[in-house]
Amino acid sequence: MHLKLSLGALVATSSLLVSAAPAAESLTKDVNLRLIKTSESEATWISEEDKITKYVAKNINFIDITDIKDPEVLANLNGESEVRLTAAAAAVVYPTSLSHTAEANTAIAKINQTNQQGWLTTLTEFYTRYYRSATGTQSSTYLFNTITTIAAANPAIKVTKFTHSFNQPSIIARIPGTSTNLVIIGAHQDSVGSTSTGRSPGADDNGTGSVTILETFRILASSKFAPKNTLEFHWYAGEEGGLLGSAGIFANYKSTAKTVLAMLNQDMTGYSPAGKPVVYTDYTNAALTTYLRLIVTQYTGITPLTSTCGYGCSDHASATSNGFPAAFVHEEIFATSNPKIHSASDTLASVNWSAVLRHTKLTVGFAIEASYL
Repeated sequence: MHLKLSLGALVATSSLLVSAAPAAESLTKDVNLRLIKTSESEATWISEEDKITKYVAKNINFIDITDIKDPEVLANLNGESEVRLTAAAAAVVYPTSLSHTAEANTAIAKINQTNQQGWLTTLTEFYTRYYRSATGTQSSTYLFNTITTIAAANPAIKVTKFTHSFNQPSIIARIPGTSTNLVIIGAHQDSVGSTSTGRSPGADDNGTGSVTILETFRILASSKFAPKNTLEFHWYAGEEGGLLGSAGIFANYKSTAKTVLAMLNQDMTGYSPAGKPVVYTDYTNAALTTYLRLIVTQYTGITPLTSTCGYGCSDHASATSNGFPAAFVHEEIFATSNPKIHSASDTLASVNWSAVLRHTKLTVGFAIEASYL
């Protein structure tokens, strides 16, 4: 998760953070520089380590666009044109009422937070889940093996690794439907501290989101849920490096003309002083967001708050920039969000399990309701 600084704080640190693009001959000498965008109009070349120490550690949003070649996606990220949905996605009419509540409530009753607590304990025991680290690869292997074990309950499910140019793979678990149209539920698996080598338990950011969607997947796999639309669960690598894993996956889905009807992002679900989920409205699809609010209210009994999170704050932005309808629900408004993220203090002790339960309920509800779109 990236959190956005106030305008005043950003201005105060701008002399440290913004640099001109180096000359072409300089780029050939240092192939490790990355091009990042901090807004639709701001871009700078920077090293991998500086991404962490000067941006992530200061909670400044950014998207790493170095490997993005699609001119339409780049135009979207630059705010040069209105994002165009694929034809199939544009044709979707999201319901104004919910018709699968009995089925969803039956599934919600199967939520087992002991599972989530055990998975999260293990995830936080890795020294860091930084996407370029050895332990980041090891944590991804643990997650892949756990997902594969759960998937064995339904032989129709396929679990795969989506590899990137860096060490940590993303993970995709697919529950096939009678339609190849996709409904995607995603969360990022990586964590990082104030430096790439620092201790980073990543309990809330984003261990909580990872186990929220993992328990949802377990419930549907164990019950051999048979959706109409194909359901995919994504655990993205490298979100803290500038939405890298999700950018790679959604670029692939765009180039292979996959039909995505809805994408729900779960990034941080376990810290909630306000006691209410928050639905974010920027860099998301308005119609899908309205539908998500309906689902949140139905399955948590709480009318969610509404807020914005700024440029490049999480993986829904990757889906949106590639022309897929995306929505984002978060634990809290950013002004009062978890102050311990990106540090050694983001531990199990700070996790609010009641908040995780709310998010798991709404995620189960979303998976079942949207599978029938």
